[in-house]
Amino acid sequence: MAEKHNRKRTFIQAGWGILSNAYVRGFLPGGPAIYTGPLKRFCVPGMNCYSCPGALGACPIGAMQAVFDGRQRKFSFYVVGYLSAIGFLAGRFVCGWLCLFGLIQELLYKIPVPKIKVPEKADHILRYLKYVMLSVFVFLLPFFFRSELNTGYPFFCKYVCPVGTLEGGIPLVLLNPLMRQSLGWLFRWKFFILILCIIASMTTYRPFCKYICPLGAFYSLFQNASLVRMRLDEDACVHCGICASKCGMNVNPSLRPNSMECIRCGECINACPKHALSFGIKEIKPEKGELKGELS
Repeated sequence: MAEKHNRKRTFIQAGWGILSNAYVRGFLPGGPAIYTGPLKRFCVPGMNCYSCPGALGACPIGAMQAVFDGRQRKFSFYVVGYLSAIGFLAGRFVCGWLCLFGLIQELLYKIPVPKIKVPEKADHILRYLKYVMLSVFVFLLPFFFRSELNTGYPFFCKYVCPVGTLEGGIPLVLLNPLMRQSLGWLFRWKFFILILCIIASMTTYRPFCKYICPLGAFYSLFQNASLVRMRLDEDACVHCGICASKCGMNVNPSLRPNSMECIRCGECINACPKHALSFGIKEIKPEKGELKGELS
């Protein structure tokens, strides 16, 4: 059952990754560098680089940085509202089912090398780093510093994001000989971050998602309020700890089924011997006054 679930989730992640990067012409020699058609006006829900030669949609983090108006220090609520709607609908479900970079990390973790367990105290502190990335690199700095187009300067995309290097930087350099001659310190720095991320992913489960990803941090803010959520049948749960032992994100679903760190991959649901965990829709309880009116 668990193996079937893993295959299903991998198939969906890979399928979405292929679908959102289906601009084949971008990968052909002499073809357009990147797709710039009407679909690029819309953000994909998971991490996917705008500059990937095959990308059909925009990167949500890049879009959040770009919506700041450098002249008036204002920003459009379109992108933030769109991503907030996804968060309210499903929380971090996107992280576990639709993020291509999440799948890449999971595949790297399957490589048979010694695994590292981050000490609990250090792990707890490092989890806050993704919120620093979100608040400082995605919101604060782009708000005060503008690009040549008078939009928010893309600090996270330009100086941190390994997704952009893997999906955009490396393919573009390989496809364009002229770009290879102009590589500088920034590409080397981003390539170094990517290598660190790859090595970390081989030894630790989804480290980028746990500690760095600002999109995961953004979605996590809606985890407890989302419509689609994890349900725990407290009468069935015997607190055996099996669900916690199966969780790669180090969450204990029997204590916090809708933890901000849960990516809702469903591994714990398949592992539970008592079938105490499940996906469900949030129940909207009526106010006392409304209930009283209905009873009368």
